Amino acid sequence: MRKINQLCFIIALVLGNLATPPDTRAEPTRVLSIGGSITEIVYLLGEEDRLVAVDSTSVYPPEVHALPNVGYMRRLSAEPVLALAPDLILADGDAGPDPVIEQITAAGVNLIRLDKATDIAGVGRKIRTVAAALGRAADGVRLADAITGRATLLSKAARAQPNPPRVLFLLSVGKGAPLAAGRDTAAAGIIHTAGGANAIDGFDGYKPLSPEAAVTADPDIILVTDRTVEQMGGASAILGRSELAPTRAAREGRIVEVDGLLVFGFGPRIAEAIELLSTAFHPGAAATHPTAKTQ
Repeated sequence: MRKINQLCFIIALVLGNLATPPDTRAEPTRVLSIGGSITEIVYLLGEEDRLVAVDSTSVYPPEVHALPNVGYMRRLSAEPVLALAPDLILADGDAGPDPVIEQITAAGVNLIRLDKATDIAGVGRKIRTVAAALGRAADGVRLADAITGRATLLSKAARAQPNPPRVLFLLSVGKGAPLAAGRDTAAAGIIHTAGGANAIDGFDGYKPLSPEAAVTADPDIILVTDRTVEQMGGASAILGRSELAPTRAAREGRIVEVDGLLVFGFGPRIAEAIELLSTAFHPGAAATHPTAKTQ
């Protein structure tokens, strides 16, 4: 907790020295944020008064729940978005579907689609892009440098730990086998950044976990979001699944439950995410992070 407070102090110090006076900030004035990490950046810049709505992945900070919500970012509808009369939409790269995005842009709305971030450098680009779109380019550079600088130091220390554990990230999408994260995913990116090794390297993206794939991966740790734990009936139910029971992680009861947006969002809390996971991956190297739930 002390380290998190130090990070908050650093961010506050950076923001406290921002040079752009409020009365000279450029338009836009009606901003729609589609993507939880984008919304976090808007709040961190102190520009939340421009927000007219957000999407359902925008759950932090808590104050965001008071804003209108346009639904899940991958299942948008043009009508409710356009009804808000936004003059700028800041959208995650996964926002869609594409025909809806095309409808919105055809209506003349300025829509900026941000690239997917799966590493620390991507976080910096995201912060700078959002800040520039809001007329705060110089401030965005300073904020990005402060956040990515600390995250880089934490990642370097985490990756220097010996014997990186093999980590399997599972995502529940309803009935049937959970999805496992392969290469080129946010899960693979944060696992590497925090000093682990992604247990699945035979495919890109997410695929249903088969018993054969689980045995081959033989993870040391199973990583899940708190939402997946709830959907799959609890940590014990996950470890007891037939495809996972033979693995080392299940035998040793090593499952780590995390806040999905914090850990996989690659947003401005990236340093906190690295610290949380590196502590869970290497419990002998540091005290357990207060918000990590390790079974």
